[in-house]
Amino acid sequence: MQLKPLSKGRFHSLWQQEHHDIEEIMADCVSDTRLMPAHHKLMEQGQKVSTLILVKRGRISMGYTARNARSFQLGTMECDSQIFGEMEFFSDYLCQLDIIAEEELEVQIICGDKLQRALTQKPMFALFFASAIAIDYQDTVDILTRRMLYPIAYNIAYDLYHQYLNDQPVDGFTKCYLEAERFATTDRVYRRAVKRLEELGLILRDKEEGIVINDLDGLIAYIEER
Repeated sequence: MQLKPLSKGRFHSLWQQEHHDIEEIMADCVSDTRLMPAHHKLMEQGQKVSTLILVKRGRISMGYTARNARSFQLGTMECDSQIFGEMEFFSDYLCQLDIIAEEELEVQIICGDKLQRALTQKPMFALFFASAIAIDYQDTVDILTRRMLYPIAYNIAYDLYHQYLNDQPVDGFTKCYLEAERFATTDRVYRRAVKRLEELGLILRDKEEGIVINDLDGLIAYIEER
């Protein structure tokens, strides 16, 4: 979730007014600040979560590895006051994803006990958490269901279009095998899907920028007809 005034949801206008107070309450829950090196796991799949992490600036990635060694990469994120571990904090489940620093970054450690007291003593703060978590949950489920129910080529096209709109919660990777994992497939299948979109004239592969849109109207039509 993001420690920012929410721009959508039932209570978004309220958070514009109350956000300064919310930030102050959260600041009181911070117990430590640490500098993390690139590629360090801020949180690890399967770990018990007792503290949350606030990343004000910096790029992270999120991924899941199954017991059969297959991996799914949710994507990368340029953090802007992002909080990690909030789901596990409320559910008391083990951490579901690896949260990895893609570059050296500073993190703030949020004390779980202090946060619990703040949430029980300040209902407005608890309501903010509930609203932010609900939005993140629905965005994530939208990504996962689309990955499961639509072909790889469609998902690549959809992803490129929403990168163009700049309205995605997560971004991609520069390496093909990680992009393949982001679409829950193999490198070979991913490349075949990309080639299909190329053959349709919808995309181009650029040496510097990677995959780029070649025919925007055609790409939109391709997405809408499926």
